[in-house]
Amino acid sequence: MKLLIHGKNLQVTPALHEYLERKLGRLEPWFEDTSEMHITLSLQGHQHLHVVEVTITCNGVVLRAEEKRNDMYASIDLVADKLERQTRKLKEKIKHKVRQQGGVKDLELVRQEALVTEMESPFEVARVKVVPNKPEDIEEAILQMNMLDHNFHLFHNRDSNKTELVYRRDDGSYGLITTA
Repeated sequence: MKLLIHGKNLQVTPALHEYLERKLGRLEPWFEDTSEMHITLSLQGHQHLHVVEVTITCNGVVLRAEEKRNDMYASIDLVADKLERQTRKLKEKIKHKVRQQGGVKDLELVRQEALVTEMESPFEVARVKVVPNKPEDIEEAILQMNMLDHNFHLFHNRDSNKTELVYRRDDGSYGLITTA
């Protein structure tokens, strides 16, 4: 497995690099040599949260985990545990499919079916909410979001004539998601 490590707003020291290799290296036996692990270490916000983001890609399967803590090493430990659970769960689904289909010859097909099942099963729509799509500007949308005490607000932007989403970020600022 190829580890790609980089830092945002911080220098990745040799000690951090070695710790990452030791902690996340235990996942290597689960993946093929062609897989990649993208690791981003960063400091965020005025509280200086230590953030570790890891994305693993292998044969079309993507696993991702993120942790924010006051200590970088604690974040790394938690991300490694989270990824190990995700990997174990995915491998068990694949093994179960192989047993169910009586020793299937095409393991890649089973892997893809397990991924589709993984994506379908836990995402059940519990409630559908219809919101009015009246034209608003960004300031009105933020005001509406704050009045409703929500973390996001979907609205039709009167300036761009697009449906957009405004959201509250962890640092207290606001973000806007729009289409190209």
